[in-house]
Amino acid sequence: MRGGTTAGGLRRSLGTMALAAVMFFNVSGGAFSMEGLVAAVGPGIALLLLVMVPLLWSIPETLLVAELASMLPEEGGYYRWVHRAFGPFWAFQNGWITWCYSLVDMAIYPVLCNQYLGYFFPGLSGVAQWTISLVMIWGATMINLRGAARVGQVSVVAAALILGTFLAITVTSVPRMTHVPWTPFTHAGATPWNALGVGLSTVLWNYLGWDNASTVGEEIHDASRTYPRALAIALTVVTASYLLPVSVALSATDWTTWRDGGWPAIALASSGAAGPALAALVALAGVVSAIALFNALLMAYSRIPLAMARDGLLPAGLAVLDARGNPARAVLVSAVCYSAFALLPFGQLVVADVLLYSLALALEYGALIRLRTHQPALRGAFRIPVGMKGIWVLVSIPMVILLITVGLSFADGEYGTPAVLGAMTAVAAGPVAYWWRTRSARMSVDG
Repeated sequence: MRGGTTAGGLRRSLGTMALAAVMFFNVSGGAFSMEGLVAAVGPGIALLLLVMVPLLWSIPETLLVAELASMLPEEGGYYRWVHRAFGPFWAFQNGWITWCYSLVDMAIYPVLCNQYLGYFFPGLSGVAQWTISLVMIWGATMINLRGAARVGQVSVVAAALILGTFLAITVTSVPRMTHVPWTPFTHAGATPWNALGVGLSTVLWNYLGWDNASTVGEEIHDASRTYPRALAIALTVVTASYLLPVSVALSATDWTTWRDGGWPAIALASSGAAGPALAALVALAGVVSAIALFNALLMAYSRIPLAMARDGLLPAGLAVLDARGNPARAVLVSAVCYSAFALLPFGQLVVADVLLYSLALALEYGALIRLRTHQPALRGAFRIPVGMKGIWVLVSIPMVILLITVGLSFADGEYGTPAVLGAMTAVAAGPVAYWWRTRSARMSVDG
């Protein structure tokens, strides 16, 4: 059925291209932060990771997520998958970890917004940056309060601007390519293992989130077919949007000048006469990207408290829909929480982000294995054409990468150990929160 309203009052308003654009911002938002990656680890390792991570992480994840989203296209997405497979306790843990992960994740985008806004307004004070962060957060909130259709429209326009800008930088840099982009292989000041640890966390962060849009499953036209198609489009676009501009610009510039927020300077150095105009345009695109990332992810994350509230695991008021069929209260509460976490240290955020997301993803992979084993008749329009041995292989590859990332993160005492310990503390609090919530619910019924 195209369009219309679900039994729960939600409106089906996202088609394939709008959903693919939302996924683009759930995962990527463009090559922003790639310049910091190159500066931290060196050109060779950066490019190697940009090739290997989509092959070993994103392709298995998108296949597994596509089957689950096609199988159970419900509001709440991955929370519902885990609930169907393992029951309310583990579903709550998945929702809890996701919520903790989202607090970390959403604090990153105001940082990126201020980085690129600094091109136009250098020397912004801490108070000014905080104010800008709040304006960004609540501007995206206003868009979300207009519904999923408006979020999708904004995502399409923003993606066109960002992809067009990086395409222009790529094309204008080609005539100035003077050397291969992958030398030197590592940063002179970093050992290969340290560089790999920093680089892997950063690149994984730039490829996380293929399951995020599943939370709006009931707001997608024909979600069982649309979600897998949108995933295929988004994965292709995201991978190309990293590799093409980074590799070409590395061949046309001195990589030692690259730094976080440095795409305007890279455009100036690599794009010839078009450089000044492209520098300003890519700075603008960086601001737009941060806003669009926050906008698309706010929609995705706010549906988790909605689904949990419908199950009685959060206050019932979070499940209330407004006149547009939009979970306005869940959006507003989410925005308030994210406002409190803006402008935290970026390096620690990325490491904690990767760890928390990967733990939640492990529950989702476990859900697919259990559903395939115990409910074999449950299937959607898309199913990975392999048996259980193939599923185990697809699950194992990204989990091995996760274990490697955890080990390398512990080797980094400055950022890795505090982030890992903080992530583990948040995870350990999940069972306590479940006990408290279910106990409160029982006491309310008994009283």
